[in-house]
Amino acid sequence: MKHRIFAPIVCSLICVAFGLSPLVANEFTANESREILGRVDRLVSFEDSDFSAEYTITQERPGQGTSVTRMTMFRRDRVDSYTILIMEPAVDRGKGYLRIGNTLSLYDPADGRWTTTSARDRFQNTNARNSDFTQSTLAQDYRIAGHSTEQLGAFATDLYDLEAITDDVSFPRMRIWIDENGLVRKFEDYSLSGQHMRTTAIPSYRRLGDNTFVPVRIVIQDELRGRTVDGRFRNERTIISVDRPSLQSVPDMVFTRAFLERTAN
Repeated sequence: MKHRIFAPIVCSLICVAFGLSPLVANEFTANESREILGRVDRLVSFEDSDFSAEYTITQERPGQGTSVTRMTMFRRDRVDSYTILIMEPAVDRGKGYLRIGNTLSLYDPADGRWTTTSARDRFQNTNARNSDFTQSTLAQDYRIAGHSTEQLGAFATDLYDLEAITDDVSFPRMRIWIDENGLVRKFEDYSLSGQHMRTTAIPSYRRLGDNTFVPVRIVIQDELRGRTVDGRFRNERTIISVDRPSLQSVPDMVFTRAFLERTAN
């Protein structure tokens, strides 16, 4: 009897600590989680075609100014690969990232060296992570631990609390707000202890093909990094704009080390 009473109390305390409702924390089975999150993944993944686009990444550091990175992205989701070529700033021009499966490498033309990096690492010292540029894999990485509904500005959304089911994620806990069309409008990333790490807003999408979408404006706020300016703490922010998205076929050569080495020279 003691165990039967004690277990619900512990569960409730854990749920409160992480902002989950204890009434719905165990509402979803593994299959239900995969089905819901799989629909989200499919809307922003390109299994039947290649994807390419031009990205502008603006990093805002309060009291320190703004920096801009421009790059070209090539993705081939069906084999879990992407190539990123940095165009600006001039000091980084020619740098590139190549992901093949679970291996992510960075090429620096200054010394012609390749370095293995991690999906968890910051992208070009911004508040974005390398994992932000790959295909969405929520269904294979997380389970739904709680659910509620919430009005998010103009969007009526389902709010899901997620817990990682694999170690291959940048953040072990997340909250996501999904609109009535199945598109994620907001993410909150948390550490295992419940520390709020980042908040990401996605106000704008563009439809590509019959039923796939690409986020064309993403705003990432770092909840830990920032500076006090004029007596007020201001968080660092990264704003990502996506232009000229395309589903046209990309040559196989683009997803090789030789492509980045040749392009940089």
